[in-house]
Amino acid sequence: MKTDIQIAQEAKMLPIREVVEPFGITEDDLELYGKYKAKLSDELWNRVKDREDGKLVLVTAINPTPAGEGKTTVTVGLGQALNKMGKKTMIALREPSLGPCFGVKGGAAGGGYSQVVPMEELNLHFTGDFHAITSANNLLAAMLDNHIQQGNELDIDTRQITWKRCVDMNDRVLRNVVVGLGAKADGFVREDHFVITVASEIMAILCLCNDMADLKERLGRIIVAYNRKGEPVTASDLHAVGAMAALLKDAIKPNVIQTLEHTPALVHGGPFANIAHGCNSVRATKTALKLSDIVITEAGFGADLGAEKFFDIKCRKSDLKPDAVVLVATVKALKYNGGVPKTELTTENLDALKKGIVNLEKHIENLQKFGVPVVVTLNAFITDTQAEYELIRSFCEEKGCEFALANVWAEGGEGGKELAEKLLNTLETKESHYHALYDLELPLKEKIETIAREIYGADGVSYAPAASRALKKLEELGFGNLPVCMAKNQYSLSDDQTKLGRPTGFTITVRDVYVSAGAGFVVVLTGNVMTMPGLPKHPAAFDIDVDDNGVITGLF
Repeated sequence: MKTDIQIAQEAKMLPIREVVEPFGITEDDLELYGKYKAKLSDELWNRVKDREDGKLVLVTAINPTPAGEGKTTVTVGLGQALNKMGKKTMIALREPSLGPCFGVKGGAAGGGYSQVVPMEELNLHFTGDFHAITSANNLLAAMLDNHIQQGNELDIDTRQITWKRCVDMNDRVLRNVVVGLGAKADGFVREDHFVITVASEIMAILCLCNDMADLKERLGRIIVAYNRKGEPVTASDLHAVGAMAALLKDAIKPNVIQTLEHTPALVHGGPFANIAHGCNSVRATKTALKLSDIVITEAGFGADLGAEKFFDIKCRKSDLKPDAVVLVATVKALKYNGGVPKTELTTENLDALKKGIVNLEKHIENLQKFGVPVVVTLNAFITDTQAEYELIRSFCEEKGCEFALANVWAEGGEGGKELAEKLLNTLETKESHYHALYDLELPLKEKIETIAREIYGADGVSYAPAASRALKKLEELGFGNLPVCMAKNQYSLSDDQTKLGRPTGFTITVRDVYVSAGAGFVVVLTGNVMTMPGLPKHPAAFDIDVDDNGVITGLF
């Protein structure tokens, strides 16, 4: 059996200008990065922005397990299937981070015969967007420290610096560092911190902004510290906005590549859903909606994280109105949620399946709370049995959901036709009544508790003293009307990753809270979730290599 990277390397790619030509995109609309990837110009957006939108479909999943769910694979395969069936379809995805590529999760290009290519370039440096975001983030950090070094005209309280440096790598030793050691000219000594680039507020800003003017306004609102009076100090106060925007002038433009079957894929932005808002850029999604009849997009990790943030943050902030949701599960993942060890997931076990299907049940119920029709799909494996399929099919139909198998890993678009047909039927026969989960006028604690009770199934929320103080201060500063971005582990509906299935009788613990004023949301840190991951004992980096001909191996 060929690996994903072997399949990708054997792909016959078309020049990107040929891939996008059927969608009315000319070579003049492209800023080419070689033959197979490009950025879309601002002139293209200005030409199409007044067109009617196509249909918007979100692909999400149950909580991830070691067995893998294949959400991106389904997204790509579904887009390919719809194009095979004559539906003008584009895919809108996030860019991969180097952290998981060299860590444990791997890349984010899909898999098998449902991938976006060039796979290696996408998973490594791509068009340099993450480099630009990292540079803009760290320029702001450097200007902050330099301002204090040069006399601290803004009277910044050095004990209340909130802005962190970033790097696009899993590097746990950078979570807590000391900077400024050495001579007086080397700066003042203080504790500092790093986050991974995908958790940087600048990543969120890039993904939520509409244009350069909006980008600059949002950059200016970033709070980097507080002065000795307790008042916010912003990037605008440090005169950093123009230079940061200059670094981001190309990164703000959506990227376009292709699938193995030459479906256009707009791949832009990459915030994680467990520590950030988990959705690709608004610009990419809106551009795709103007150019195609159907747009298939995704949100990170399980629906309790990515989908909730897609609905409550991205759609609300950008006036997007999703038409349907595809919820991805696997037989293996449901049995894992039913208590079956990873080594025994290939054996039929209907009792475990009945026990673990409650995780799927909760996600269906959650998605229905947003008023959007749901289609459930199983990413098929050869070890699945017909009895297992029928149990899940009956369960989903009882819940009022369309159900389909997806064999897109092995068969590409052809293996996604059943799912595509069910989705088209849903789009034609079921009306979406999308609405957010909570009102923005609610106090911050009520928003947090609404998500905890309604989406996670918690009995309530407990707050560390620091979190309660932070919430009170943010409301006093006028940030109480913002949506909340929950930073929570992805493996469980609770904040304890060992509680699988549909846990009950638990409370969510909030340990800290801070505002991303430029992005326009309040970040809520729960449990022990980290904004800078670490590498495992055997990182994927051990197995990645490149030969004398420049051929990369081991990337997945």
